[in-house]
Amino acid sequence: MTAFNETSNPVVRKGVTASVRLRHAAGLHARPAVKMTKLAKRFAAKISMANSAEGSWIDAKSIVKVMAAKAPRDSLLLFHAEGADAQAAVDALVALVEQDFPDDV
Repeated sequence: MTAFNETSNPVVRKGVTASVRLRHAAGLHARPAVKMTKLAKRFAAKISMANSAEGSWIDAKSIVKVMAAKAPRDSLLLFHAEGADAQAAVDALVALVEQDFPDDV
Protein backbone atom coordinates (compact mmCIF):
# COMPACT_ATOMS: atom_id res chain seq x y z
CA MET A 1 0.00 0.00 0.00
CA THR A 2 1.23 3.46 -0.80
CA ALA A 3 -0.33 6.41 0.95
CA PHE A 4 -0.37 9.76 -0.76
CA ASN A 5 -0.49 13.11 0.93
CA GLU A 6 -1.29 16.44 -0.64
CA THR A 7 2.36 17.17 -1.47
CA SER A 8 3.10 13.83 -3.19
CA ASN A 9 -0.14 13.50 -5.14
CA PRO A 10 -0.12 15.52 -8.38
CA VAL A 11 -3.85 16.20 -8.04
CA VAL A 12 -4.56 17.73 -4.65
CA ARG A 13 -7.61 16.10 -3.08
CA LYS A 14 -8.91 16.33 0.44
CA GLY A 15 -9.51 13.07 2.25
CA VAL A 16 -7.60 9.81 2.30
CA THR A 17 -5.88 8.25 -0.72
CA ALA A 18 -3.94 5.00 -1.01
CA SER A 19 -2.84 2.63 -3.75
CA VAL A 20 -2.41 -1.10 -4.07
CA ARG A 21 -1.17 -3.40 -6.84
CA LEU A 22 -3.89 -5.67 -8.29
CA ARG A 23 -2.46 -9.20 -8.28
CA HIS A 24 -5.63 -11.16 -9.06
CA ALA A 25 -4.85 -13.49 -11.97
CA ALA A 26 -7.79 -12.33 -14.09
CA GLY A 27 -7.63 -8.68 -13.08
CA LEU A 28 -10.69 -6.83 -11.88
CA HIS A 29 -13.40 -9.01 -13.42
CA ALA A 30 -16.97 -9.60 -12.19
CA ARG A 31 -16.39 -11.46 -8.89
CA PRO A 32 -13.74 -9.11 -7.47
CA ALA A 33 -15.65 -6.07 -8.74
CA VAL A 34 -18.79 -7.19 -6.93
CA LYS A 35 -16.84 -7.79 -3.71
CA MET A 36 -15.20 -4.39 -3.99
CA THR A 37 -18.41 -2.47 -4.56
CA LYS A 38 -20.26 -4.34 -1.80
CA LEU A 39 -17.47 -3.52 0.62
CA ALA A 40 -17.39 0.13 -0.48
CA LYS A 41 -21.14 0.43 0.10
CA ARG A 42 -20.66 -0.48 3.78
CA PHE A 43 -19.09 2.93 4.36
CA ALA A 44 -20.75 6.34 4.45
CA ALA A 45 -17.70 8.00 2.87
CA LYS A 46 -17.68 9.05 -0.77
CA ILE A 47 -15.23 6.57 -2.33
CA SER A 48 -13.54 6.89 -5.71
CA MET A 49 -11.21 4.54 -7.56
CA ALA A 50 -8.75 4.93 -10.43
CA ASN A 51 -6.81 2.16 -12.15
CA SER A 52 -3.72 4.27 -12.78
CA ALA A 53 -2.19 7.47 -11.48
CA GLU A 54 -3.22 9.16 -14.74
CA GLY A 55 -6.63 7.48 -14.91
CA SER A 56 -9.97 9.10 -14.31
CA TRP A 57 -11.66 8.63 -10.94
CA ILE A 58 -14.85 6.56 -10.81
CA ASP A 59 -17.44 5.85 -8.12
CA ALA A 60 -16.15 2.77 -6.25
CA LYS A 61 -19.72 1.98 -5.16
CA SER A 62 -20.95 1.56 -8.76
CA ILE A 63 -20.63 -2.01 -10.03
CA VAL A 64 -21.13 -0.82 -13.62
CA LYS A 65 -18.30 1.71 -13.40
CA VAL A 66 -15.91 -0.61 -11.55
CA MET A 67 -16.45 -3.44 -14.05
CA ALA A 68 -16.10 -0.98 -16.96
CA ALA A 69 -12.67 0.02 -15.64
CA LYS A 70 -11.37 -3.39 -16.82
CA ALA A 71 -8.24 -3.12 -14.68
CA PRO A 72 -5.82 -5.86 -15.73
CA ARG A 73 -3.52 -7.80 -13.41
CA ASP A 74 -0.63 -5.68 -12.06
CA SER A 75 -2.62 -2.45 -12.39
CA LEU A 76 -2.10 0.11 -9.67
CA LEU A 77 -5.50 0.71 -8.08
CA LEU A 78 -5.92 4.00 -6.28
CA PHE A 79 -8.66 4.61 -3.73
CA HIS A 80 -9.75 7.98 -2.44
CA ALA A 81 -12.38 8.56 0.24
CA GLU A 82 -13.89 11.60 1.89
CA GLY A 83 -16.07 11.52 4.98
CA ALA A 84 -16.12 10.46 8.61
CA ASP A 85 -15.10 6.85 7.90
CA ALA A 86 -12.78 7.61 4.96
CA GLN A 87 -9.66 6.07 6.53
CA ALA A 88 -11.48 2.86 7.44
CA ALA A 89 -12.96 2.64 3.95
CA VAL A 90 -9.62 3.02 2.18
CA ASP A 91 -7.91 0.61 4.58
CA ALA A 92 -10.62 -2.02 4.02
CA LEU A 93 -10.51 -1.73 0.22
CA VAL A 94 -6.71 -1.92 0.13
CA ALA A 95 -6.80 -4.99 2.40
CA LEU A 96 -9.40 -6.64 0.15
CA VAL A 97 -7.15 -6.25 -2.90
CA GLU A 98 -3.98 -7.23 -1.00
CA GLN A 99 -5.70 -10.41 0.22
CA ASP A 100 -6.79 -11.22 -3.36
CA PHE A 101 -10.53 -10.86 -2.72
CA PRO A 102 -11.05 -13.67 -0.17
CA ASP A 103 -14.38 -15.50 -0.06
CA ASP A 104 -15.13 -14.54 3.55
CA VAL A 105 -15.62 -10.86 2.66
